[in-house]
Amino acid sequence: MANKLPYSIWKLIVPVALGITVYLLPRPEVVDPKGWQLFGIFVGTIAGIVLKPLPMAAVALIGLLFCILTNTLNLENQAFQGFSCSIVWLVVFIFFIARGFIKTKLGHRIAYGFVALLGKNTLGLGYGIILTELVMGPAIPSNSARAGGIIFPIVKSISETLGSRPEDGTARKLGSFLTLVAFQGNLIVSSMFLTAMAANPMAQGIAAKQGVHFTWMDWFTAALVPGICSIILVPLVLFIIYPPQLKKLPQAVSIAKKNLRNMGGMTAQEWTMTGVFVVMLSMWTIGESYGVPTTSAGLLGVCILLLTGILTWKDILEEHEAWSTVIWLSILIMMSDYLKEFGLTGWFSQVIGNIFSGSHSITALYGLAIVYFYSHYFFASNTAQIGAMYGAFLTVAIIAGAPPIVSALLLGFFSSLFSSMTHYSTGSAPIYFGMGYVTVSDWWLYGFIISVLNIAIWLGVGYLWWSFLGLM
Repeated sequence: MANKLPYSIWKLIVPVALGITVYLLPRPEVVDPKGWQLFGIFVGTIAGIVLKPLPMAAVALIGLLFCILTNTLNLENQAFQGFSCSIVWLVVFIFFIARGFIKTKLGHRIAYGFVALLGKNTLGLGYGIILTELVMGPAIPSNSARAGGIIFPIVKSISETLGSRPEDGTARKLGSFLTLVAFQGNLIVSSMFLTAMAANPMAQGIAAKQGVHFTWMDWFTAALVPGICSIILVPLVLFIIYPPQLKKLPQAVSIAKKNLRNMGGMTAQEWTMTGVFVVMLSMWTIGESYGVPTTSAGLLGVCILLLTGILTWKDILEEHEAWSTVIWLSILIMMSDYLKEFGLTGWFSQVIGNIFSGSHSITALYGLAIVYFYSHYFFASNTAQIGAMYGAFLTVAIIAGAPPIVSALLLGFFSSLFSSMTHYSTGSAPIYFGMGYVTVSDWWLYGFIISVLNIAIWLGVGYLWWSFLGLM
């Protein structure tokens, strides 16, 4: 027994062995040799992140080291490319802004108001969070901005206010459940509106080049019924399979109202924080139309908070989870981008297309949609996968005889919903994961379960709804 390797050593050996195994598999000739090497490193890195022999950022750094030592990526202008990704810095800025909400107590005021309105039970809070997303979705074309700027401070403040904190072992009391509900709700809303996620218009543009045209209303109408079903069922299923310890909150409403009275009127800092929030919300809503990127709006908010003294530089430095996120998210985004550049995702799309090319039209469409969905395990960006695979999969579906408009819309809907499974899948994922309420293993397990539920809803209820609309 004494000669057995410690479990922690096995957690280091398994990712390395898995990465080497993938690398030794027969490599397709059309894929750049570096792409296959990177695929092995990527798989090993993801395995390490899941098994967690070291903190997540440390595992990602080791993956980066392998990229450099094997000459898969050069040090000068490839290996660190992910650190310049705007979505990474938007996530980080949102962490800082959330600290401002909490430090000024505005977050607690919002949380108490939310609980006073919907706080009779935990499930009601979950539905309230998603309804807030639903109202904001059509107007804010960034799932990251909605998550980080609006919902994240609410979820964090409600959880802490009701005594649920990851650092003291009370995460499952409330915060874990609300975190997963907020994240999954973010994705459902992103799938329901053409303007609720920045990459949706990209899919619209790719479809138009193939002669498939649809409007904002076409998208919304087709997504309405399956989207509502997901909104109803996802929180309920999570409540059953991942229940919070606090299920009913009989005194929460009265406590929240009492605390609101005790807080008194808004302080100067709260008003300043509110003003910053309104400015950022306005810029996230219309800024892109005037050439102001979402990340720039987040940076402006952070700088105002620094200039007004609401945040200090010490606050910025002490936001450890934000800086950890910079490292692991940047590296995973970089790997994902180069898997596409080295031709691996293009080859994979062709292989899948050949498999379904002779199938029945609906079988081909549904098979392509499911493969497209689960391929997102290998992407850290919605935009990256849409750019790499959406057009190819849409072409195969149309050639197989599937209805062009349904094919384009279904792949478009899945381009948001496929982010449900991992903690690096889209901009909102690291924001919620970074709160620390949900472990990596739980995130992946329950994310997969919800992915199956969403696929069943959108392919089942969706088929009936689209047939009713005359699209099938």
